[in-house]
Amino acid sequence: MEQERALVLGGGGLAGIAWQTGVLFGLSEEGADVTGADLVIGTSAGSTVGAQLGSGLTLAELFERQADPARQNEELAPNGTSLDDLMRTMGSLAEETADVSELRRRIGALALSAQTVSEEARRVVITARLPKQDWPGWPLYLVAVDARTGESVVFDKDSGVELVDAVAASCAVPGVWPPVTIGDARYMDGGVRGFTNMDLAQSYRRVLVVAPMVEPGFDDQVEQLTGRVEVVQPDDEALAAFGTDLLDPAVRSPAAVAGRTQGRRVAGKIAALWN
Repeated sequence: MEQERALVLGGGGLAGIAWQTGVLFGLSEEGADVTGADLVIGTSAGSTVGAQLGSGLTLAELFERQADPARQNEELAPNGTSLDDLMRTMGSLAEETADVSELRRRIGALALSAQTVSEEARRVVITARLPKQDWPGWPLYLVAVDARTGESVVFDKDSGVELVDAVAASCAVPGVWPPVTIGDARYMDGGVRGFTNMDLAQSYRRVLVVAPMVEPGFDDQVEQLTGRVEVVQPDDEALAAFGTDLLDPAVRSPAAVAGRTQGRRVAGKIAALWN
């Protein structure tokens, strides 16, 4: 059965969290508030933003938590592996095997063997990102991947998994952050399945995809959605604000401001889709 409106929030590190928050705030300022979506799909950075939308804070308050250094939560420094390093490694692994499941298992092996901070230390950071640690009452899907089997999972409020753990799993960049233990499994970043996982919105009539990063085949994924689709990707100002490391906490303020500016500029076409 077709449903109405889905908001898809993709991966993109700390820059992606800040930029997406800014975009959503800018849209709302110009009459295109998309936070009343019937479904929110969050992957990696998008899982944090999606969870924050259920916190009870306004978009203005969420924006200030990204844009104002005095209100930003403390983030851990990565282990020296950047997203660019990871993309190159994943590209090399993809050249070695055309089997998607095998590729994911190889990435999972990398994630499980990497020297990172502890799961406990990482969970403290994720908890601090979320003003409220309870699942929202509306549908929120958070995507992660089993690091051992390569199988993907979609966590929601009925999964029996705490929101903090679901967000941490979806944000567990392989080789950078530790896979997250949930039950007998260990989960890594949902971006291993797809940077946006927009296919989960297939049954929706109107879909907004906010994508800090895109992967090969992105346009094909958009075309395969049967509903009306609008996509917001970083403009030149936002890309400049992102800098060279999407995981650098210093990018949050400029990325948030750039996102707000871009959101206000594109609000007209998004309102035509959404309202």
